[in-house]
Amino acid sequence: MEVCPLDYRYGSDEMRELFSEGGRLKRMLEVEAALARAQAQLGMVPQWAAESITEAARSGRVTAARVDEIESEIKHDVMALVRAMTEQAGDAGAYIHLGATSNDIIDTATALQLREALPHIERGVRAVRDELARLARDNARTPQIGRTHGQWALPTTFGLKMAVYALEMDRHLQRLQEATPRIVVGKFMGAVGTGAAMGPRALEVQRLVLEGLGLGVPIATLQTTQRDRHAELACVLANIATSLEKFATEVRNLQRSEIAEVGEHFDASKQVGSSTMAHKRNPISAENVCGLARIVRGMVVPALENSPMWHERDLTNSSAERFTLSHSIVLTDYILTRSARLFRDLQVYPERMRENLARAGPEIMAESVMMALVDKGIGRQDAHETVRRASMRSTAKGGRPFAEELMAEPEVAKRLGRRELDAALDPSTYLGSAPRVVELALEEIGRH
Repeated sequence: MEVCPLDYRYGSDEMRELFSEGGRLKRMLEVEAALARAQAQLGMVPQWAAESITEAARSGRVTAARVDEIESEIKHDVMALVRAMTEQAGDAGAYIHLGATSNDIIDTATALQLREALPHIERGVRAVRDELARLARDNARTPQIGRTHGQWALPTTFGLKMAVYALEMDRHLQRLQEATPRIVVGKFMGAVGTGAAMGPRALEVQRLVLEGLGLGVPIATLQTTQRDRHAELACVLANIATSLEKFATEVRNLQRSEIAEVGEHFDASKQVGSSTMAHKRNPISAENVCGLARIVRGMVVPALENSPMWHERDLTNSSAERFTLSHSIVLTDYILTRSARLFRDLQVYPERMRENLARAGPEIMAESVMMALVDKGIGRQDAHETVRRASMRSTAKGGRPFAEELMAEPEVAKRLGRRELDAALDPSTYLGSAPRVVELALEEIGRH
């Protein structure tokens, strides 16, 4: 019976396989084999034994069902794996897991999973960034009303908004690349980190095993790799997910019926928006991203709490990590893919943006008028108060148009002609450096 939605609803097949029971078993077997090969290279075990152990590990004969069966009897997951391997390795079974402790295998197998998973996350981050950058480039000069506190603010461009988002994803790409060497690290120094069971060549064994598996080699560990590494990953993933939720929330708001400046792709030929309201076109992808991002963020606290263990280690982290790492990675990969598709197919409605700009009225140009007055010699504070009074009168019940209320102010009438005032009230002339900022953003993104 499937209980976890990762099993039947969310995540790619590849990522689900990577973090499945079978996927984890495969990598633990590979770690055991890598240990035998390293020890054979140093003359600690016979070469034929290392070859037999490697063959058994890769043969498919060591099954999850058999490991589970043994674990149900002995109550130890890694020793169950070792015994199942021993059954398949013949005389070489005597050399399996030589000098190792459970977390040498567990943590190194986890590092293998992370090594394989993080390039998927990186590609997903890059894909979302590139779709946002494309939208920024295509809409660098598309005027749109900016909103602060949910209220009309000043004119901007849709491209600037997308450029800001694209740069945010670009920073996530850099964070992920910088953190990966700290995260993708195994360990092979035994029960308390001394390597005593491996003998005088313990450090060399660890280096050969981990480098052979393409993993980072730690300088010092206790029984486990230190969980600050996993906590850093959880925080990086949560940060990425939070940005995706922010972007998706903007889509949801801009798709609201009364705004309608963008819209998710909707297959009108067959897609159903509501079980009862046949007219609905809901932002289901954006809403899905927002909901799952909260789960990814929710994994940060247990990831941090997995770090403080008693002395050289305890088991408080073990059960929690079966959720935190797999769920964070699988869901982040999933919402990255969904977000890239969301922005790839996003429908942008420039005419509606212009309509909303016009509907906002000339009051949104208050700052522009204030700056025009400053240019005419009025102090900034006095100019602000003058424009504020006119704006409050204009928006009050029965108020006159904003331009008339402004011309009723002596300081305005004395310094600005009507043509100058009309120019200051034109939203198309008040986009500032937005197009140039988009260019700079795209140049920065092009460097990565």
